[in-house]
Amino acid sequence: MTARPMKLVVLGLSLSSSWGNGHATTYRALLKAFAARGHDVLFLERDVPWYAPHRDLAEPDFCRLALYRGLADLEDWRREIENADAVIVGSYVPDGVDVGRWVKDTAHGVVAFYDIDTPVTLAKLKAGDEEYLAADQIADYDLYLSFTGGPTLDLLETRYGSPAARALYCSVDAEAYRPVGATRKWDLSYLGTYSDDRQPTLDRLLVEPARRAPALRACVAGPQYPAELEWPPNVERIDHVGPKDHPRFYAASRFTLNVTRQDMIAAGFSPSVRLFEAAACGTPIVSDRWSGLDTIFEPGREIILADSPEDVLTALSETGEQERDAIGQRGRARILAGHTAPHRAAELEAHLLEAGAGARARSLPTRTFDQVEAV
Repeated sequence: MTARPMKLVVLGLSLSSSWGNGHATTYRALLKAFAARGHDVLFLERDVPWYAPHRDLAEPDFCRLALYRGLADLEDWRREIENADAVIVGSYVPDGVDVGRWVKDTAHGVVAFYDIDTPVTLAKLKAGDEEYLAADQIADYDLYLSFTGGPTLDLLETRYGSPAARALYCSVDAEAYRPVGATRKWDLSYLGTYSDDRQPTLDRLLVEPARRAPALRACVAGPQYPAELEWPPNVERIDHVGPKDHPRFYAASRFTLNVTRQDMIAAGFSPSVRLFEAAACGTPIVSDRWSGLDTIFEPGREIILADSPEDVLTALSETGEQERDAIGQRGRARILAGHTAPHRAAELEAHLLEAGAGARARSLPTRTFDQVEAV
């Protein structure tokens, strides 16, 4: 059984620019694979000045991309939204509360919220911050697609009234992220936008080991790091690495570091897109700890966990090249077995079908899509 072709509209933070956000690469991998399943996709992106100079995918070949300037401009897309089988509103969309309410009032199909920042969202709601989602909207969405799995899904349903909270982890485009030949320049690297709650971990697990071992070659790549930050001389800084250059960046690293935001550590079950991408490239990962990580990788065999600078230095100095390569290969195999974009696109399709059936069962005024026998 498979779904007949669907019309999907996504209103997300960004598809066109990967600068300073992890949403773009997540959407690109997911929607490319979803379109490959025979579905029609329209992505509506708010035209904002900080992404305009950094658009590295202005014309995707797997979906239609359109920019809009504000809520009023969405009227130009009313018919598309009315006629869509499903509409997804993403986290951190500007004026997301109003956008979500307008979509819910306009769409005839399933309306879902895709939260690529679930622990951050819930922390915001707890503090009364409704920047892009209001607490009372959660029950109105037919489906809550969550970056975070585990107990958070029960919380969304029991406390906030979501009729269907389902995990939809980020994924990786395995065609784009794969091992490539490159000279190894760094013993340890980190790729990520600056975040004040990640910086202490980055300091502990990369900067401090670099200070203690001057012969260590390290690199931190990503935008928005404050100018006043001081880096040891053996830590190279790169302001931005575009997605097409990620595989070569990882290939140049003997190990790469994964650092998780504090809200996501607290929630657990929140793998980042960088985690999947680095592993798909066959680069061994050193990571901080959080609940649920062992459902993605087997610690010690497919990933190395570290709590202190000593842990990092031990891993770097005592892991031979043969074992280093084996860890990377096992991590890559784990991702290819269950966390590629086609895996996630199939999950999205199933969740949308389930939500459509649930909406029909609740007698909501929602037009749903059917299932037909695969030809």
